[in-house]
Amino acid sequence: MTDTPKPKRARRSARTPSSQPQPGGGAGSPPADASPSQSLPEPTAKPESKAARIVALMQRKEGATLDEMVAETGWLPHTTRAALTGLKRKGHTITSIKNDGVRRYFTTAPR
Repeated sequence: MTDTPKPKRARRSARTPSSQPQPGGGAGSPPADASPSQSLPEPTAKPESKAARIVALMQRKEGATLDEMVAETGWLPHTTRAALTGLKRKGHTITSIKNDGVRRYFTTAPR
């Protein structure tokens, strides 16, 4: 067993071309066997974020309780309250009303 270190490979950044050819001509080009008549699959629509679902709940006429928002997102209550703080920072006006021991949250569109 020798104690000589192995030489390290040179690091390659994403913009540095590889010395080995990529199958299909590279990451951005279609495969060599693809004909122009074949179309690439259409990108799917971006799924609605959990924050957007919270906003939709709070924009209802009756607003939303913390329990409703937790059930909708699957988050813990403290995470849901932190998301409300994040929405405030993004410009949403969030108000709350407490009736019979239940707090309901309401919002309007960002400023």
